[in-house]
Amino acid sequence: MSRPAVAILGAGPAGLGAALRLSRRGVFDVAVFERGRSVGGNAGSFEVDGLRVDYGSHRLHPSCQPEILADIRTLLGADLLDRPRHGRIRLRGRWVHFPLQPLDLMRNLPVGFLAGVAGDALIKPLRLKAGDSFASVLERGLGRTICRDFYFPYAVKMWGLAPEEIDPVQAERRVSAGSLVKMARKILHAVPGFKPPGAGRFYYPRRGYGQISEAYFEAARRAGVEVHFGTTVTAVEWRDGRALAVRASSAEAELRLETQQVLSTISLPVLVRALDPPAPPVVLEAAGALRYRAMILIYLVLEADRFTEYDAHYFPELDIPITRLSEPKNYSLADAPGMTVLCAELPCRTADPVWSASDGELGQLVLGALERAAIPVRAPLRRVLTRRLEQAYPIYRRGWREPFDRIDEFLDSIDGLITFGRQGLFAHDNTHHALAMAYAAADCLDEQGEFDRRRWAAHRLEFQSHVVED
Repeated sequence: MSRPAVAILGAGPAGLGAALRLSRRGVFDVAVFERGRSVGGNAGSFEVDGLRVDYGSHRLHPSCQPEILADIRTLLGADLLDRPRHGRIRLRGRWVHFPLQPLDLMRNLPVGFLAGVAGDALIKPLRLKAGDSFASVLERGLGRTICRDFYFPYAVKMWGLAPEEIDPVQAERRVSAGSLVKMARKILHAVPGFKPPGAGRFYYPRRGYGQISEAYFEAARRAGVEVHFGTTVTAVEWRDGRALAVRASSAEAELRLETQQVLSTISLPVLVRALDPPAPPVVLEAAGALRYRAMILIYLVLEADRFTEYDAHYFPELDIPITRLSEPKNYSLADAPGMTVLCAELPCRTADPVWSASDGELGQLVLGALERAAIPVRAPLRRVLTRRLEQAYPIYRRGWREPFDRIDEFLDSIDGLITFGRQGLFAHDNTHHALAMAYAAADCLDEQGEFDRRRWAAHRLEFQSHVVED
């Protein structure tokens, strides 16, 4: 009797997590299709002048499910470092530590900002009930001062929308401290005696964040999973309400795999457009209505041991185009004397002129931004390189839920096809969330390859409680 065949679309953390989970059971033939030449997707790593860097700033948070964290520890061993959080946020021209710390706030926050927050707290009971936008929800919970000085300008830069245009779900999923009480609790977590386990710390692999995905890949490969790199999924065949096969294309061959289950982690619009026969026009129209924010990652290679002591700097000001600057060496403790790399994050649209700017132009943009932020680069600049992510973040513009639900309802009607992960559920989630989805999806498959959709529906409700951690 042949074993159930499972096709997994995408070799990011979600796809590889599901592949390893299934392969360990020893009853499935698992094949993974990956468009790129390496694993990890946006959570991957690559090498720059001998130093491993990531696609932006990534951390593995202690809130990771214990079972998943145990797997990662087993896979990485001593290469999984336990590191202190040591970032900072620029507010009104002053730097405050992130995560927030009581004494640091008292020393460094501008007096006017503190007075504004205190006044907002006093009038909070008088504020009207939260409305139906990101702006109204956050202003109700945090007050005008914090919103207007940090969250609102940061939102404009991150998602390219006015806060009033953003759906309230963005506040629920993206802001972990959405009220003054929650923010005060987070600040107290920095105080000895009030600090819960893992507060102010994160896990990070010695060879870059992509080492997590690479470890899952190697373990899955050893267990018999076949991964097809450089392979684009061209069609997901379905008939009479059931997925039947996956067709894919590479430079070497055209592939067709008959499969009992398709587990997709690729973006929803791409999946919908790959269906054969085509999805109904109303579903295709809904796929075209989902929007993503692009991101340019600009890497400055400096001839210096270190730029600053901080792992990440956050810039909410609108006159500074980048949103975050990270220094990979301060995450991984890499031994690379005489050189370091900075990674600047520049959210944009693919239609913006900056998307087609040269590396040199983008390097000058970052240097100018750091000069304005009073942390100029003084070390010799060896070179600049860039990476472009077309779908860095989902955009929750007000009204996004209707097209998403239309797609979700249609895909749910096709047996043998499940979509999950950051791209697959249009979710701005962390890696530990994506892995939780992967493990849940794998566990819903029985030994005969049949998927328990009722159990999956319960998991989907759990996923709605995910809140992004920075």
